[in-house]
Parts: sequence; structure tokens; C-alpha cells
Amino acid sequence: MAANFMRNVHVFLSIMILALSVSVAHASQRLDEQTIEKATFSGKRSAAHGTSPLLVKVEVLLDRAHFSPGEIDGNLGENVKKALTAYADAHDLPADPPLTNETVSSLSADTQPILTQYVLTDSDLKGPFTEHIPAKMEEMKGMKRVDYRNPKEAIAEKFHVSEKLLGMLNPGTSFNQVGQQIVVPNVLVDESKGPVTKIDIDKDRQTVKAYGPSGELVAFYPATVGSKEKPSPLGTFKIISINRNPTYRYDPKYKFKGIKTNKPFVIGPGPNNPVGLVWIGLSADGYGIHGTADPSRVSKSESHGCVRLTNWDALALASMVKKGMPVQFADSSVKTSSEAN
Repeated sequence: MAANFMRNVHVFLSIMILALSVSVAHASQRLDEQTIEKATFSGKRSAAHGTSPLLVKVEVLLDRAHFSPGEIDGNLGENVKKALTAYADAHDLPADPPLTNETVSSLSADTQPILTQYVLTDSDLKGPFTEHIPAKMEEMKGMKRVDYRNPKEAIAEKFHVSEKLLGMLNPGTSFNQVGQQIVVPNVLVDESKGPVTKIDIDKDRQTVKAYGPSGELVAFYPATVGSKEKPSPLGTFKIISINRNPTYRYDPKYKFKGIKTNKPFVIGPGPNNPVGLVWIGLSADGYGIHGTADPSRVSKSESHGCVRLTNWDALALASMVKKGMPVQFADSSVKTSSEAN
């Protein structure tokens, strides 16, 4: 009986120690302004798992440097790895592993605050909002507008951050009161870095690179580029149109997967429209670069052949380009004849 009692005590103590260690680990990953601002690189695996103050800091710095990590979420996902690699290559820094002390130090030359305070306004909260949005495109036909679902989604997109991380930065916040002060990534510092004279799209790596007049890399974006069912084209095309807040028009001749109708239909404009907040039309019939209703899925899902960016990245790119500009699609996984020899 005494042995059973001691065994139970041992189990109880083990559980308490585990709970305490988890609590301490959680506390060490606090996401307040001071913790994120002071976050430093401490080794290869210092930010490899879970939501990390350092990764929040790095993603904000990458965003401000025009090497977009996509949606800022505080995790070492594929999009931030792509941005880190592109940044390292552009600055002649070690790129393996993607997160290195050299890259963090270089990014940290930008000393502006990582986070900032924002006060919710009446325009943030009054909408209009589209609370219920069908999952399938065909079910959206005839909708006059496809706006944000709620203020939190709108604010998250405004500051390039996931709704989950926005909530973590503002625990207990309802995002429904005018005058409410919240903490957001400090990304609205410089929205453009033009001019751009050429765009390169890598179908294999799922990336978009924008180059300036001297061949310098002006901006980098993770992207969704086509699919196996409907791949993006190869070759060089031109920008023929730049339409902000576009209406989406489905042409049945494209025969998109999952859409059964043989009749054309129209979906009204808005950030949750199938092509988001901007359409950059290309000379390849039916193809373009555009925004998306789901920034978390950029480069992690498939498109109907077009190039899909987050809404804010698509808008930033649209502000730097003009009609007639060349856009080259290439596949880095396919060797050229000279490389093959």
C-alpha cells in the first residue's frame, strides 16, 4: 500500500514538473512588444518550432526590406524560408540554413520599431463586411461585393499579419470598439521601392522577383504559380492591364477544375473576390498576377494557372509596374540545353 502511495506521488510530481516546464517554455515565448523588440538569434534551432518572437521580428524586417515572407505569423514556414534565402543571396550572405546570425544582423540595420500602436477607427469597424462567403467559386456567382468577413480580418490584412498572431499580440481584444488601441506589425513604413523594369516568375520555386533599371532586385514575393491541372505558361509576356478592385468574370472555356457550369458568371469586387484587390493582366490569354482571399495559402495551394500573391504584395507590385513591362515565366527545375551539356 505504501509502495502504491509512493508510486502515485511520483506520478503526480512528474505531471506537475511537466506542466511547469511547459508553462515556463510558454512564458519564454511571450509575444509582447519588448520581448519581440529584444529578440536575438541564438543558434540554428532557436526559432525552429512554434510561434517565435524572433521570427515575428525577422518577418517584419523582411517585409519592410521588400523581401516578403507572405503572411506574418511568427513561424519558420516555407514562405519565410524563401524570403530569407532570397535576402541572403541578394546581400551575399550565407543562405544555408535560411536563418543565420549574418542575415538577422543585416536585417537589424533597420532600427525602426518592430511593432506599433494602432487605434481602431470608425472606418475600420463600419465595413461593409460580407459575413458569409461560399467556399466554392461557382456558389459566389452574382455576389455584388465580396468584402472582409469582419474587422479583425480587415485589420490583419492591413498589417500583413495572420489573424491568429494578431490575436496573440492582443490577448482578450474584441476588435470591435472605436478608439481601442491595439498592437500591430510596423509594416506601413514604405509601400513601394520602384521603379520596376522586369518581373521574373519561377514556377518551380513558386516565387516572383521584381528587378529595377540596373538589374537590381527591387522586391521578392512568395507566390502560388499554376497547378498540374492548369500550369502557368513558359516564356516572356507583357503586362497589358492593371486593374484595382477588379470584378471577376468566369469564362467557361477555361474549364476550371470543380466548376461545373457551362455559362459565364460574374463575382463582384472586394478583397475576398477570387482575384483579390488587384489584377495585373498579361499578354498570355487569361493569365495574370493577382491577389487572393486566403493569404495563408499562398505557395501552399494551387491556382488556375495564374500567379497568386497576398493582397498587399499584389498591390505593392502593382504600384511599381506599368503596361508593356516584360514578365518572364521560367521553371528552375528544368535545365536549359547549355546546362544539360
